[in-house]
Amino acid sequence: MQRLGKNIGGYYGERIEIDAVLNDCLLAGKQHGWSVEKLPCEGKIELLTFTRPSTLDPRPSAHVYISAGIHGDEPAGPLAIRQLLHENQWPKDISLSVCPCLNPTGFSRHTRENADGLDLNRQYLQPQAAETRAHISWLERQPRFDLSLALHEDWESQGFYVYELNADSQPSLAEKIVERVAEVCPIDPSEIIEARPAQNGIIRPSLDPRSRLQWPEAFFLLTYKTRLTYTLEAPSDYPLPTRAAALVAGVRGALDAIRVNS
Repeated sequence: MQRLGKNIGGYYGERIEIDAVLNDCLLAGKQHGWSVEKLPCEGKIELLTFTRPSTLDPRPSAHVYISAGIHGDEPAGPLAIRQLLHENQWPKDISLSVCPCLNPTGFSRHTRENADGLDLNRQYLQPQAAETRAHISWLERQPRFDLSLALHEDWESQGFYVYELNADSQPSLAEKIVERVAEVCPIDPSEIIEARPAQNGIIRPSLDPRSRLQWPEAFFLLTYKTRLTYTLEAPSDYPLPTRAAALVAGVRGALDAIRVNS
């Protein structure tokens, strides 16, 4: 599988119509019995959220949170969420909370940042953006998560990779995630990714959130909502269907693995 060679100095790949994608998510969510909440932000912006309890047992084996679309130049994440909602092949013993797009104005403008020029994935310590404030308020109302998955893309990467933040040294899910993704997408073989040591597409940074002045979503989650979080990074210089398939496979691998470990 060859890289497209389009991304020189930034993302220049395919775009999506985010309103159409989110409408598809909404239809699928209603069809399959999800509880849908629209979070009002400033102006006409709304964030869609989906929640669903375990359908097998009132006490689920795990509660999992999944987010996508925090950067408007990373279209594979919302597409992956749409596919997962439509296919509805979720494990029955897992309860789920899903945010398919945290930055709708970024997608409308085809920019990483939102309409105010803010990188929303740096807003979670001192939030200025209305989207982030609304999202944090919603997260604070949710129960704690056993696992969080953030779906991203990297326009510079040679293949898929994943960040693991595992505060309590729980059994890792990273190998299972990479194993599943490798069936549909190349894995980044680099020993250094984003200036951090990597092995087989897995980065395990030793990070203290208190050392950073600008928090990504994952830092907020690790501090307040979960002890195990993965950021899945699809390679933006491959075709969009491949990237979306990689994220879908990564989510499924993580869900299978968390059930085994629970």
